[in-house]
Amino acid sequence: MANLRLQLKDYRLTLAEILYHLPDHPGVLQSYVWQDLDLAPEYPVLRRFLEFWQRNLDGRLHSVVLATNRLITPAEFRFAEASFALH
Repeated sequence: MANLRLQLKDYRLTLAEILYHLPDHPGVLQSYVWQDLDLAPEYPVLRRFLEFWQRNLDGRLHSVVLATNRLITPAEFRFAEASFALH
């Protein structure tokens, strides 16, 4: 029920692919996928997660790629261009 309330407040499903340097092998990149409901375009939940990462984890961040989509949207209608009757 809490997720529905967030979605009604325009929170969107957000997916982030985080590339980071391995602590033992800095020349090697590792991928981590993060997903949560977040508020675009500021992304406060993702920012808090990345700040936590930088403070507490050893792997230095390389890049973050975002994808986001609304889960609750207005209904979309398409009207038929032709109508055929079969007997």
